[in-house]
Formats: sequence, structure tokens, C-alpha cells
Amino acid sequence: MNPTKNQLRIELRQWRQFVALAEELHFGRAALRLHMTQPPLTQAIAGLEAALGVTLFERTRRSVQITAAGAALLPEVRELLARASGLPELARAAAAGELGRLRLAFVSTVGFELLPRWVRAFRERWPLVALELIEATGDVQLELLARREVDAGVLLHSPGLAAAGLAHARIASEPLVVALPETHALAAHERPPLAAVLAEPLVIFPRRILPSLHDAIFGLYQAAGRAPQVAQEAIQMQTIVNLVSAGLGIAWVPQSVRQFQRTGVAYRSVHLPRGRAVPACETSLVWRADAVSPALAHFIEFARAQ
Repeated sequence: MNPTKNQLRIELRQWRQFVALAEELHFGRAALRLHMTQPPLTQAIAGLEAALGVTLFERTRRSVQITAAGAALLPEVRELLARASGLPELARAAAAGELGRLRLAFVSTVGFELLPRWVRAFRERWPLVALELIEATGDVQLELLARREVDAGVLLHSPGLAAAGLAHARIASEPLVVALPETHALAAHERPPLAAVLAEPLVIFPRRILPSLHDAIFGLYQAAGRAPQVAQEAIQMQTIVNLVSAGLGIAWVPQSVRQFQRTGVAYRSVHLPRGRAVPACETSLVWRADAVSPALAHFIEFARAQ
């Protein structure tokens, strides 16, 4: 008899009865183990066989033997029951944020030192939360958050200008430094003068990637009465530094980019006239306030503690 879809709605209770009989090979002992009488167990096994369309046990008056089909099912059913018994604890762990998945987008600058350290520490604290890491520029991160394709993002921005409409926690604040070709005359200075730096061709990211920081850098030129000579735009900080190494110009980068030790590049703090300050940048964790899962709540708490 071929079972229909409706007949294949088999309950866990029936699978437990199957395992008990497979292990006892005696209806009376299996029924006693299941705290039931023998006739209902006999009927239940017959119903299971009818639903599957196969014989699971060969019965005689003197013995019960499991068939090849029953023996093939037995380890799979045991695994099914073991997994089912763990579901309540799984649900409690997920509700408590001890289990789940966290999709985290990040800008490349945090990948040098901060992110690896955080991932290691967070995994030690919450080993059952899977971290899915997605490297993306700030503009892409905002799109991903709007579409709910990531749970949180790590962004760069000018101080106090984290993304509007999103909850955020400041992670770090650092000044900008200038990346110079190692053979450039200005690299010989421990702190090259601002006027000389502003006269050099500039390698910078497009404004759409990081508008607040782009505007702060351009503001430095405008305050000095100069117009930036943009030689090349590039999206990733690593690419910008590589272009500096090739001699295309200088670049203003967060101080943490010093961790990217690219051959042919020197990093220098810039000497500014009294009363002037080098632009700073902040790194923030951002997320949608209306979409905080238990696992994300743990990560936010973790980030604030760092």
C-alpha cells in the first residue's frame, strides 16, 4: 500500500513507540516501558507501518524481529528524538541571545586590529552565536540596514555625526594622519607642515562613501584658502594607501590605518598652525532600534563594554 501525504503525519509519540519495541523486541516489555498496555501499542505500530507502507517488525506468537526497513530507520529515528528533546533548551537559549546568528557589516579600517580582537572576545563569551561578517562601505551598510539584510554596522564618521535615524554607540575616536610616499620629501619630517601637505595631489574616497569625513577634510583645505587637487578617488582604505605607495598623491586616513604596513608608505601627524586642529573621525556601532534581537542586544552590550 502506498501511503498518502495525509498518512505520513507521524507524531513523535509513534516514533518513541517504534524505538521502544525495536530495543525490547517484545510488545509486553515495550508497553511496560512506555507506561501503556499492550493492545494500544500493537495498534500504534500497525498504524505506523500502514502510514509508511512498509513492514517494520515480523511477528510470530513467540517472537518479534525488526525488519531491514525497521533497522535502517532506527538510527535516524533515535537522532530525530534526540534533536526533538533538545528543542526546548534550544528555544530558551535563542530567546536569551545565547544562540543564533548576528550579521555584522564593517568598514575596512576596523579590520586591521579592532575587529579581529572583538570577534575573538565575543566568540569566547557567546560561542553559540554565529557571527556573519560583511565588509562594506558606509553607504552600502546603510542600504543593508534599511533592507534588514544586516543586524548592525560599524561605520566611520566625523565626531557626533553618526547616521541619522539609527541607534548608535561610539566605539573609538582618533585623529587623521597623512599617508605619504616613503620617498617623498615630506616623509623626512616627523610632523610635516600643513601648508606643504595641502599643496600635494590628494587621493581620497568619494563623498557618497563617507560624506561627513569627506566634508571635514575638504574643510581643512578651504579654511587654508586652498582647493584640493584630487588626483584619484578610491573606495577602500587599503586601495587608497596602495595608490599613495604608487606615488599618485597623499591621503588623509584614520590613525588606525597605520596598522596597514604597506611597503613604500609613511604615516605622519601633521603640524598645524596654532588654533587649528586636524580633523578627527569616530567609529560607531549602528543598528535599527526597532530590530534588536537578543543576540544583537548582547553584542551592543559587549561593544559598549569595550
